[in-house]
Amino acid sequence: MKVTSSGIVNGVIMDQYGCRGEMNEYEMPTYSLPLTIKDAPQGTVSYALVLEDKDAFPVSGFSWIHWTAANIVRTVIEENESQTATDFVQGVNSWISDQGGNTPAQACSYYGGMAPPDAPHLYELHVYALDKMLDLKPGFYYNELYQQMEGHILAQETIKGIYSN
Repeated sequence: MKVTSSGIVNGVIMDQYGCRGEMNEYEMPTYSLPLTIKDAPQGTVSYALVLEDKDAFPVSGFSWIHWTAANIVRTVIEENESQTATDFVQGVNSWISDQGGNTPAQACSYYGGMAPPDAPHLYELHVYALDKMLDLKPGFYYNELYQQMEGHILAQETIKGIYSN
């Protein structure tokens, strides 16, 4: 499986997908990364994704989750589509946490882009090809996604990019 994003150029995430892009009323970046999936394994029924920042651990005490989505049945997600897509389910991101300003769950159930507070961070976009649709509701938690995916991952691909504040 091959995953690409036109929002990551030469290992750098373009400005509009983080804190130098569009923000909601809670100061959370909302302009989501695009992605394209090719060469999925036979038997793929759906895709799931996780966008995370492990470099956030020293600052927040945990790996910051910027986006989770599941039950994706297409191979292209356009830029800034997280807020408007209705054909897949999205979970809460880490902006719901104390460090994220306790943003309400409804506002966090979409892409919450990059805003590294201390230094450039490396972001990982994990995409999973699954052999089934998952039983998840909007606003699901990160751990629920992984519990549902267990035993159903046919392939996974990770692409990485750096974003500086």
